Amino acid sequence: MRETRTVPVAPKIERKASAALGRNVLNSLQSFPRGMECIDPLGLGIIDNRSLRLITDKLESSPSKADRESVDSNLRDTAAADLEAGAHALKSDLQGRTLQRKQLVKENFDCFVSCKTTIDDIESKLKRIEDDPEGSGTSHLFNIIQGVSLQANRAFEPLFERQAQAEKIRSVQGMLQRFRTLFNLPSTIRGSISKGEYDLAVREYRKAKSIALPSHVGILKRVLEEVEKVMHEFKGMLYKSMEDPQIDLTEVENIVRLLLELEPESDPVWHYLNTQNQRIRGLLEKCYIDHEARMETLQNEKRERALSDAKWRKIQFQANEVSNDGFPNTLGDVDVLVESHPMDVIGEEFDALRGKYIRRLTAVLIHHIPAFWKVALSVFSGKFAKSSQVSADVNVNANAKSDEKVTDGKYSSHSIDEVAGMIRNTISTYEVKIQNTFHNFEDSNILCSYMSDAIKEIFKASQTFEAKESAPPVAVAALRMLYSEITKIYILRLCSWMRSCTEDISKTETWIPVSILERNRSPYTISSLPLAFRSILASTMDHINLMIQSLRSEASKSEDIYLLLKETQESIRLAFLNCFLDFAGHLEGIANQVSQTRAGREDSLIQNGYSHETPEESTDVFPGSVVNSYQKLLMVLSNIGYCKDELSYAMYNKYKHIWKSRGRTEDDTDIRDLVMSFSGLEEKVLEHYTTSKASVIRNAIVNYLLDSGINWGGLPAVKGVRDAAVELLHTLVAVHAEVFAGAKPLLDKTLGVLVEALIDTFLSIFSEQENKDLKSLDANGFCQLMLELEYFETILNPYFTPDARESLKSLQGVLLEKAIESVSEFVENTGHARKSTRVGEDALGDERQGAVSPDDLIALAQQYSSDLLQTELERTRVNAACFMESTPLDTVPESAKAAYASFKGPLDSPTRGYRSQQSIGSPVYNQNRRR
Repeated sequence: MRETRTVPVAPKIERKASAALGRNVLNSLQSFPRGMECIDPLGLGIIDNRSLRLITDKLESSPSKADRESVDSNLRDTAAADLEAGAHALKSDLQGRTLQRKQLVKENFDCFVSCKTTIDDIESKLKRIEDDPEGSGTSHLFNIIQGVSLQANRAFEPLFERQAQAEKIRSVQGMLQRFRTLFNLPSTIRGSISKGEYDLAVREYRKAKSIALPSHVGILKRVLEEVEKVMHEFKGMLYKSMEDPQIDLTEVENIVRLLLELEPESDPVWHYLNTQNQRIRGLLEKCYIDHEARMETLQNEKRERALSDAKWRKIQFQANEVSNDGFPNTLGDVDVLVESHPMDVIGEEFDALRGKYIRRLTAVLIHHIPAFWKVALSVFSGKFAKSSQVSADVNVNANAKSDEKVTDGKYSSHSIDEVAGMIRNTISTYEVKIQNTFHNFEDSNILCSYMSDAIKEIFKASQTFEAKESAPPVAVAALRMLYSEITKIYILRLCSWMRSCTEDISKTETWIPVSILERNRSPYTISSLPLAFRSILASTMDHINLMIQSLRSEASKSEDIYLLLKETQESIRLAFLNCFLDFAGHLEGIANQVSQTRAGREDSLIQNGYSHETPEESTDVFPGSVVNSYQKLLMVLSNIGYCKDELSYAMYNKYKHIWKSRGRTEDDTDIRDLVMSFSGLEEKVLEHYTTSKASVIRNAIVNYLLDSGINWGGLPAVKGVRDAAVELLHTLVAVHAEVFAGAKPLLDKTLGVLVEALIDTFLSIFSEQENKDLKSLDANGFCQLMLELEYFETILNPYFTPDARESLKSLQGVLLEKAIESVSEFVENTGHARKSTRVGEDALGDERQGAVSPDDLIALAQQYSSDLLQTELERTRVNAACFMESTPLDTVPESAKAAYASFKGPLDSPTRGYRSQQSIGSPVYNQNRRR
């Protein structure tokens, strides 16, 4: 039996409430469950829910005015054919709908009739109520309905609320069931990340991103925000993991692939490249910091060592001060002095740390730059992280779009040139550190391996970068240029060191002659100074040669390095030549110092009343060293001659390939100028020696002519060469022995100069004393002097220069003129007539008649020479032997040769033809002689 509800009807309802009443009735009827019937609220019959719904649908199906206006506006722009087709379609649709309505009415005719009757009754009653607005039924009905409404609200409000809550719960439950995967996504992704299943986490994230969510559901947005937060942390972790210095390249590729799938805000590959570049620069800075720490530690150790040594010296001094009470304590503040003065960072220990620092810097480049560049090449060639970019999405089009998006992200804003620029900046940092450190190397350790090893390290880095795909071309060129510049700096420092060492060794001349083996059988009796100079030169140039060879190989690869090589070669050539010139200057300074010392000593001896030579001794000389100043000058001459004739040629020819280029014509000029410089210096030093020896010879000649107690105007008959003449010759014998032992190649030149000085000194003294001690010269004195001059000429014949022979002729003419004058004065002075007791009395028998012929004097002198010269040469053969030892026999006069060889043979004196060569009436006296 169906449930029914009875709704009382008020007798009177106002017109304004009629519409609201109808709506409430319809709403109340619709709220009943499906299949339940209700009683007409106006008591007109029973209306089921189905009839009410049909009525409502029918009322709501009628078009509105706005819809009709919209249709009209659309029809204005429609073509006629389209309108006809639309009209035909509307007709067909209308017919179909008409048939459907007819069928609907046919099937539900009873319902329609019942509804129609009920509605008509309601309408008629409402009209009657409206026609009678003051009827009592309206107010009563209103009050009744108000009460019913209040009761209904009290009864059904909790039910309605619970029903609404239930609906909400059911909708939420359905939504939770529908988006269950999405709600679990944050925890699922966290779990996958914690397990290391990064691909699964990315796949879940991309699946969540693909879900189309309703925009009005806020909780879903919060879930997605949580997912985004988790993935943001995940991306940060991936970025952070790429900063690990021990990370494997395969792992980097996987991380980059994951980040590219997550569509990051920045390019992960570029982030990785930047990170690696910063890490390399950081390693370089760490090397610098460690180096500074080591240098400071070593400096502190040296300071502590110095303090310890100073304290020990202080203790020793205080112990000695007990016995020396009056001696001041100068070491009292030694600790303060050591602390106040900073320690210099010099020495092999510091250079060793600098070399280690350069090795570490280079190792960073060699180990990291090639790997970094290979990664960059694989990135920009498309090989990096591409083979593994397999998307979890099964949609091929989505994969293609993703790959396209990844490619755009990788290559749109960066290029391989930017990576090359990063590496070039890193190389610049390396260059600055290398150059600063290289300049700090100490020059005293330049021949040690520290600097050369540093250059080898740079060259090794350059060779490593030249390998395929190891570094960008700009980095390779930068390292080549750095290697060339550092090599040039090293070469220039070697040149500077070579010149400074030349100056240093020149200050420590030991004056010890080296053995003939040490000087490679050189005829020059040199000291160790030229050998030390040669050693410095050879060791330096050998180092330079190695550096130039490597520079030549690099110069073929770059025009800039080629120009740098040319500049370096020219600097080496100039340094090499200047080093020789510096050494020559030092030798000249040594010679000047010896000459000044000799002159000062001679002045001191003269002032003290000593005119004879004394042996020079010194308390601080080395055993076996030369002490005599003349021997020192000869040793300087030997050093100069050795450099001029042997060392300069040998060293220049050995190392000229370092700077020599094809077509170069300056080589002969260089060595010629070098030899000329040494020749000029040799002339200067030889002049010092010969000038000093000429002074000695002059003293000997003065003793020979003036201080021997002989009256040349009344000399006994000639009996041979006097001892005074032999003593005079001994002066030249000593010079011969001295020069032969000290500078043998200069023997002929030196003795030639001194022989000229000998004859010129004779002339000079005769000119000075012709009115004093030599104002008279008789025939015996003339013959004595002529015999002894011929004796000198015979023995010293190999060293008689043309100028010396001219001087000798002049001297003989002066003697002849003086003898003729003296003999004539004697004959005219009758008070001096007496019986002759001399040899040659018969030849001069006509003296009493006042006629003395020059030919007679010359004949007499020649007669004495023929009778006595050979005998005197044999008697004094030891003096002749020393001069013939060093002279070829074909240049020696026969008389001297015979005296030395067999003491027999004809005499062929160079003065035999004097009579024919000398004008009797006007003897020649040439006073303008050199030296």
